Amino acid sequence: MGLDRRGFLRGAAGLSAAGALAGLGGTQFTAGAAQRAPVRSRVSLQDWMSAVPDATPVPRLTIPGTHDSGARIGGPWVACQNSAVEDQLAGGIRFLDVRCRAVDDVFAIHHGAFYQELMFGDVLNACRAFLQAHPSETVLMRVKQEYSEVSAGEFRRIFDIYLDDKGYRPLFRLDAGLPSLGGARGKVVLLADSDGMPGVRYGDPQLFDIQDNYMAEPFAKWPKVEAQFRKAAGEPGKLYVNYVSTAALLPPRSNADRLNPQVKSLLAGSEAAGWTGLGIVPMDFPNAFGLAETLIGHNVPGPRRGIAPP
Repeated sequence: MGLDRRGFLRGAAGLSAAGALAGLGGTQFTAGAAQRAPVRSRVSLQDWMSAVPDATPVPRLTIPGTHDSGARIGGPWVACQNSAVEDQLAGGIRFLDVRCRAVDDVFAIHHGAFYQELMFGDVLNACRAFLQAHPSETVLMRVKQEYSEVSAGEFRRIFDIYLDDKGYRPLFRLDAGLPSLGGARGKVVLLADSDGMPGVRYGDPQLFDIQDNYMAEPFAKWPKVEAQFRKAAGEPGKLYVNYVSTAALLPPRSNADRLNPQVKSLLAGSEAAGWTGLGIVPMDFPNAFGLAETLIGHNVPGPRRGIAPP
């Protein structure tokens, strides 16, 4: 059934993007207990990174993310999110999984064959507006080719059009190494999932430890998710990525309804109270379960903006 779904995504007729390709386009939480001391003050979901010290390496963060961040259109077997990118960022999400179809010198956002009525420029505009309003924050962005098969060189050429011709270079941090939070604030940190791109090489085994078993049905997926959380908490070093999402058996929302509550239960429980540095956690429909708030509580607090020091 999972294979049928992926075949469906690859082979179904995509929604026409012809018209759009011509042009481009506080909620409060109380953070949970963290290593050495709890966060005792309230911080906004929009500015939660302001509570974390500049010197914190990105691999020591716990970062709520969305899987297939732009996928909202195409029906229950295609949609992975029910909120726009700007709303995801406002709700605490700091990792975006952006899937780009290369068409006529632009990137259209796709999930399989399905055009999401969204262009890469729209995603970048949302990030730029958010970071200008909230300069304490950073956004980690995986950029991956989807539903096109242009060469890596051609994909890079189109990306460079966005950087230079369209003026987005100042938005990005394009260094090859993972920064500290202080070095990333106000920027989109590119995690490049295509050869020849600038930025951090997504999936580099020297930098990343990734759990992304997207064909495991929820009963089999949960032990993998749980094990990755435990490994991240107990073996710090690399940037852990722990995909909660899965494409197996049921539509994404149905799988999320089974998996997301288990994540919340584990991370809100007493055993996980001191866990920090859990890495990037990409999810489907996280806003339905308040998972961003739960994950944000697993960051070490610092003496910024009224947050109680350890």
